[in-house]
Amino acid sequence: MMSGYDDRDGQIWMDGQMINWRDANVHILTHAMHYASSVFEGERAYNGKIFKSRQHSERLRRSANLIDFEIPYTVDEIEAAKVEVLAASGLTDAYVRAVAWRGVGEDMGVASARNPVRMAIAAWEWGAYYGDAKMKGAKLDISKWKRPSPETIPSHAKAAGLYMICTMSKHAAEAKGCSDAMMFDYRGYVAEATGANIFFVKDGEVHTPDPDCFLNGITRQTVIGMLKDRQIKVHERHIMPEELEGFEQCWLTGTAAEVTPVGQIGDYNFEVGALTRDIALGYEKLVRA
Repeated sequence: MMSGYDDRDGQIWMDGQMINWRDANVHILTHAMHYASSVFEGERAYNGKIFKSRQHSERLRRSANLIDFEIPYTVDEIEAAKVEVLAASGLTDAYVRAVAWRGVGEDMGVASARNPVRMAIAAWEWGAYYGDAKMKGAKLDISKWKRPSPETIPSHAKAAGLYMICTMSKHAAEAKGCSDAMMFDYRGYVAEATGANIFFVKDGEVHTPDPDCFLNGITRQTVIGMLKDRQIKVHERHIMPEELEGFEQCWLTGTAAEVTPVGQIGDYNFEVGALTRDIALGYEKLVRA
């Protein structure tokens, strides 16, 4: 049985230096623990190279700015740190997690301008996010929680606090024997899964929700480019719940999920069709090119 994430051999880059994995700790009064002042990136390395690494590093810094802090490392410095982490891990295929947060300091209320911003990067082995669902199609619940309005949260930041309802939704889904949950947005439109974007196929064309109140994923953008290269029409638009019945295929995209077929969402069923398989295979080839 694999050890917990706090009890492993290896090294983690933290605040500019490599430290032993078990020593990568923070104080209990760290601001991020109390007020969710944290942003992160999930990235995958294939054959020793992180796919679209720089885009992830750039988004990490943008996310920090969106929740009102500045990461004290440039994109180039973050890139160099990730190379160092991968080398120290000894892995060629790995999941890479970069995280930045407001640490402990003079402030312990909601305001934290005087507290230092800290950052860490770790890498580990992580297989298919949805297990065998990647082959036969994931089963999704429909969450009772909705992605909120961008007037209430910085919805385009990859910020830790925005995932609270995702965690609750995924727990509820797993309790029902599902792999994940699909979420609607505050207006009732189809939005995304708890940690992945969603695509549908109908009559040879692809439909995907307009990411106007949730993260426009890097994998999502990559897959849209792949579809357009194949001369397949892509509709980025608001999708109503009643449209689910008419879609033939469905898949999820994300760095962890990669391209995962969906076989069922609530009472709606989908085939793991030729286009879904083609995009999944094409993505696998692209990231390893």
